[in-house]
Amino acid sequence: MRSTPSLRHIEAFRAVMLTGTVVGAANLMSVTQPAVSRTIALLELQLGFKLFARRGRRLLPTVEAQTLFREVEKVYVGAERIGQVAQDIRFQRAGALRVATLPAFALSVMPRALQAFLALRPSVTTTVHSLPSRQIAELVSTGQFDVGLVELPISRAAITIEALPPVEAAVIMPPEHRLAAQERVHISDLDGERMVMLSQHSYVRYQIDDAFSEASASANVIAETHSSLVAAGLVAAGIGISILSALTIESFDVSKVIARPLKGGPVSRYAIIFPDVAPPSSLARAFAMEVSNQMMKD
Repeated sequence: MRSTPSLRHIEAFRAVMLTGTVVGAANLMSVTQPAVSRTIALLELQLGFKLFARRGRRLLPTVEAQTLFREVEKVYVGAERIGQVAQDIRFQRAGALRVATLPAFALSVMPRALQAFLALRPSVTTTVHSLPSRQIAELVSTGQFDVGLVELPISRAAITIEALPPVEAAVIMPPEHRLAAQERVHISDLDGERMVMLSQHSYVRYQIDDAFSEASASANVIAETHSSLVAAGLVAAGIGISILSALTIESFDVSKVIARPLKGGPVSRYAIIFPDVAPPSSLARAFAMEVSNQMMKD
């Protein structure tokens, strides 16, 4: 006979150990008493030693049975733990989420979305990295991150793209600037202004330059940067004013930097991306929903 007991044998043995009788074991397993007796007898034959001694209706475990039971319980505790983990995964009570995000989101939408997401999932752990869109798309496409927040357009294979609500551009300026008194700023109002601009290699910069051209206006570009957060920091330092996504203003002290809607300016379009090698996890999907909800509030 084979030396490894079957799961049915182990189940019967454990049931007898827990209940102390064949009757109790049969009720626990929803089988007949003879079936339990036969199973225990076969298990003893297979193992080569006695497991129980009869005392009336009760079965008293031998020292060998007690030793075996301790090992069996380890297996059942492990199985119960697996079941609990599975339930936690199903109801999003546990797990890990890896997020890559644009800097503009890292200090605005991201903290709010993550706070709401984790409030209902205190055992979930998260990793958040702030990176440029192209690098985010590369890392998500290779499965190194579960979800990414990028600016459109983005061209990358092996990702699934879900657009977020568009965000209008705003003029970022010091509170004492002459344009701060206006409720809205037109692109023509910026003619000749000292400007901190995003890099000429960015799509947003292309849109801004096109808007200036259509308005027959020109910007006095004092500084350029690839980062909207750096641009806002330069504005706060009084170097010039800038045209940025309205998201950027959230991370700055309003006593140093304020924003006014820009009429005729570019619209920033963002998206959530997932690896397309498999459907997004329930955690990634829930987080994406929270980001979208926070965007809708703005």
